[in-house]
Amino acid sequence: MSLHPVVSAVTARIAQRSAPTRARYLEQVRAAAERGRVARAELACTNLAHGFAASEPVSKLRLKLLEAPNLAIVSAYNDMLSAHQPLASYPKWIKEAAQAAGASAQFAGGVPAMCDGVTQGRPGMELSLFSRDVIAQASAVALSHAMFDAALYLGVCDKIVPGLLMGALAFGHLPAVFVPAGPMPSGLSNDEKAEVRKLYAQGLVGRDVLLESEAQSYHAPGTCTFYGTANSNQLMMEAMGLHLPGAAFVPPGTPLREALTREAARVAVEISAQGPRFTPVGELVDERAIVNAVVVLLASGGSTNHTLHLPAIARMAGIALDWDDFAELSAVVPSLMRVYPNGKADVNHFHAAGGCGFLLRELMDAGLLHPDVVTVSGHGLARQCRSPALDADGRLVWDDAIPASADSAVLRCAASPFAADGGLRVVTGRLGRAVVKVSAVPPERRRVTAPARVFDSQDALLAAFKGGALTGDMVAVVRGQGPRANGMPELHQLTPTLSVLQDRGHAVALVSDGRMSGASGKVLAAIHVCPEAADGGALSRVRDGDLITVDADAGVLDVDVAPDEWAARAPAPVAPSDFGCGRELFAGARQNAERADLGALSFPHPLWN
Repeated sequence: MSLHPVVSAVTARIAQRSAPTRARYLEQVRAAAERGRVARAELACTNLAHGFAASEPVSKLRLKLLEAPNLAIVSAYNDMLSAHQPLASYPKWIKEAAQAAGASAQFAGGVPAMCDGVTQGRPGMELSLFSRDVIAQASAVALSHAMFDAALYLGVCDKIVPGLLMGALAFGHLPAVFVPAGPMPSGLSNDEKAEVRKLYAQGLVGRDVLLESEAQSYHAPGTCTFYGTANSNQLMMEAMGLHLPGAAFVPPGTPLREALTREAARVAVEISAQGPRFTPVGELVDERAIVNAVVVLLASGGSTNHTLHLPAIARMAGIALDWDDFAELSAVVPSLMRVYPNGKADVNHFHAAGGCGFLLRELMDAGLLHPDVVTVSGHGLARQCRSPALDADGRLVWDDAIPASADSAVLRCAASPFAADGGLRVVTGRLGRAVVKVSAVPPERRRVTAPARVFDSQDALLAAFKGGALTGDMVAVVRGQGPRANGMPELHQLTPTLSVLQDRGHAVALVSDGRMSGASGKVLAAIHVCPEAADGGALSRVRDGDLITVDADAGVLDVDVAPDEWAARAPAPVAPSDFGCGRELFAGARQNAERADLGALSFPHPLWN
């Protein structure tokens, strides 16, 4: 099928607006690639000797002779986080597979990996978004030794994969393969977990009940199984061709997961400059790949965090992606997945129903994905529409995606979607510009006009609820939560409380310059408001009782205050981020942070200055 005209038009518009910066970026990538087929050939003997001093004999010989590629391993391993604990075994497998392919591999460096699930509502959450940029910088440090000819990036969760990809694009002349870990087994159902959270928010159950519920949900090595930012990352890496086909949701601790990890090393050798398919990541991640990532995000009901991460990733490759592109694509991309918080299922159910291969094939056949992109597995997105398996002899093989969904309550074909659009809207008005995810919001709740209740922190709203001060219809305005104020923490702890108020029959919406995470649910939420309150945004002028309208269908974010009164109001001060928990180390990041719609990058990038 031919490409959908809207997908074609949006891609062309992105390419046109990005032409100067993309050209400069590709010039840098190609110049770096042309300096030599083997990066370490440029090193002086002393430098090179330092680089292989600790290697075992075979690798040392290969590194001396400059005749074979050397793979960098950049990993987000730590054993506190369930999603990253399985990565402990990967370097050994990768090194063995590289040796078998006539190459070598070295652990180039580790990057930090923090968990938003652990830091929700805590001071550490104010480091969360900026950890993405630290990961990009740490990846650059790992690769700065010029010892490597391709790289494997090991990571899974929220800020980690975007940060790794941003770092990879800073070394765009190097081929890159992204290597996931897979989800934990399904635990307590998401509906049961959400119900216990609401009961706890009302004081109807104690901490012991809540903790037991959470422990039954998050209970084993592997990624959390709801469809939040971490699993949105994995699906987007499939769509961008940076994973081996179907690698995203194969469980950890299985022979298939080990086989895929070893194969990733072999493919990295193949796409290095010394291999038959040299594929620099800076060339692979082009406008078409970025649009494919957006389309898959929309079709799957993925995380709103990617309205920050995808523009930031694109900017690293010289590509200007904006929220209007998301909204225009969302209008024509159908919703094909129902995974919590957009449904009852989890990603294991999605994988069993047909998974990534099925979803990509349906979107491609509907003309909604660019089929002619380059992937680490070869030319053409059709290669990604396959599912991995082990044959009777234990060899890795790929099968075509199944012809029909195995569970139409979880995954559907493009001809009979759950909804005709992708559920992401941009709202604008006197309060600024924001994004709204309506995938899980019932149509009758997508427009709220109600008096404002203004809070300067998540904790203040929760305290008002516990004190019985929140009654009647309201638009909760939680301001001073943007990247320049306090690092833009997720406000996920508000979800149970606002859900309780909505369940009591009140019209409820949230307006904030903060984030709500991939777990955004059934409450209407206009988030990432730009400009933020700390940057002179209109939220700083809102007062209790102001009549606010959030209308996702009409694209409206407005306040009903007389113009003279509005102009006369002094902006409310935004409290600075406190010391403690390392927050003082990120003062420069807060100062430099760009607007959310530009990706909230905390460092100036020369391409855009």
